[in-house]
Amino acid sequence: MDIAVLSVGDEILAGDTVNTNASWLADRIDERGGSVRRILTVPDDRAVIADYVGEWADRFDAVIATGGIGGTPDDVTMEGVADGLGLELAVFPDQRDRLAERAREFREENPELAADYDIDLDLDAAATLPEGCRPLTTDAGWAPGCVVENVYVLPGIPDEMKAMFELVAGDFGGDVVSETLYTPEPEGALGDRLDAVRERFDAAVGSYPGVGSTPGRLKVTGTDPEAVAAATDWLRERVETTDPPETEAEK
Repeated sequence: MDIAVLSVGDEILAGDTVNTNASWLADRIDERGGSVRRILTVPDDRAVIADYVGEWADRFDAVIATGGIGGTPDDVTMEGVADGLGLELAVFPDQRDRLAERAREFREENPELAADYDIDLDLDAAATLPEGCRPLTTDAGWAPGCVVENVYVLPGIPDEMKAMFELVAGDFGGDVVSETLYTPEPEGALGDRLDAVRERFDAAVGSYPGVGSTPGRLKVTGTDPEAVAAATDWLRERVETTDPPETEAEK
């Protein structure tokens, strides 16, 4: 399953926010056997979002767009997705009712905030989604995301995005398997063995150099588990290996 990730947000492009969503999604999808083939950050621009959604929905099995939902003036991801797929937007009454109930509960639980601030939320805007979509909601966030055709629209706030992704994680399986070796050998010294393993086995091998005391990585990937295992064993016999870093061992 080939997947593209579209991160939406002026704040990412300005360097004000680190795009941890894309790397987290790539890691989760890789664990499930899918393959992320594109990651791109675009501004909060309806036309730009529409261009990439329209193109990528045809080229990839799935597109995940994160950020730019919620109903504020700069939240244009839903509009861009609808434009890219040639769909109209509509207020979903059940979503509007859900948001109205959450707003009521918030006012009751936080009377001091309700008195000090204007919490006159635009419920129609927050409940406006592409026609025919499947809304996605969690208790972690406010505005609904959605699935429409093969496009998944998720929030930009990391905790909200992660919670919503779990609702659809089962859609992102695949046949890709991988194994990772860690080595203290410098990447430049591995060239002959990497060439040889790629010629011998039906598997791809990625080499990622270490930094400081962190060892380098050799990641063997393919759709044939036996070929991946054989290539990994071949490398293990010919490359000096070491234990994974503590953060990797804890996963």
